[in-house]
Amino acid sequence: MAGPVSPHSELGRQRILAAWWFLAPMLVVLAAAAGWPLLKTIYFSFTDATLNNLSGAQWVGILNYYEWLDYGDGTGEAFGLLADEQWWAAVYNTVRFTLISVTLETLFGLVIALVLNAEFKGRGLVRAAVLVPWAIPTIVSAKMWAWMMHDQFGILNDMFLRLGLISAPIAWTASPDTAMVAVLIVDVWKTTPFMALLILAGLQLVPGDIYEAAKIDGVHPVKVFFKITLPLIRPAILVAVIFRALDAMRVFDLIYVLTPNNDRTRTMSVFAQENLFQFDKFAYGSAASTLLFVVIALMVILTIKLGRMDLEGNG
Repeated sequence: MAGPVSPHSELGRQRILAAWWFLAPMLVVLAAAAGWPLLKTIYFSFTDATLNNLSGAQWVGILNYYEWLDYGDGTGEAFGLLADEQWWAAVYNTVRFTLISVTLETLFGLVIALVLNAEFKGRGLVRAAVLVPWAIPTIVSAKMWAWMMHDQFGILNDMFLRLGLISAPIAWTASPDTAMVAVLIVDVWKTTPFMALLILAGLQLVPGDIYEAAKIDGVHPVKVFFKITLPLIRPAILVAVIFRALDAMRVFDLIYVLTPNNDRTRTMSVFAQENLFQFDKFAYGSAASTLLFVVIALMVILTIKLGRMDLEGNG
């Protein structure tokens, strides 16, 4: 069998060139669909653009991000996105939502994947049924859960009242104390199947001979899970966490539909949308969108680097 081809050889260079030619159409479409709007957004964040004056926007530098106004008496005041308390509240809400939702979805997804990986009658039907919440559009899921959580007509309040778990109906999506909990419940319900699907794909690649050998040696199932299964599916879990964290960091539709105009659940994406279109602060909203992109990019780079270090250390 022939060995690997060196990238420095003539054949290796031809293969690399052919790969770039195959990728070129996709890269062109990606640049047109994502790269150009991103660059325009970054540009507008350094201008005074409004919805009615995009073409005549003037360059203002970093004023949308930070500006210090000196009053001349030794005092001053900071303005801009980095000095905006509402922006930092949105950052906190986004990070909090991401950490809690991704953690819960990873744990529940791992449990579901382990169950679906076992041999039992009707496994195919159960696998299809588990994916139903993920297949439902987010807007539909949000509206459905909004009715279920309604303080007067919702089935959740009715069920909890009958069971004696609550003494009065709860406005789940309207109350500042329960709004984030409501969003997390809906998101975990909808996205856990996605995590389970990715982790199940990793479980399917684990050789069955390893489990047979462990069974013959009398190794306890719990020890098999932590010493064999978990290390082998760690790359699949890492990929699932990265994809889910990316989606959670830019969450918009679920928050916007389920808990509109709520300071406790306003995320960075919702903050950017409000300033871009509702408040006609297009440049300010562009700055928020740019910072959101920077935060997500840094998070992905950090996660990948930590994941590689962990995998190499256990390799």
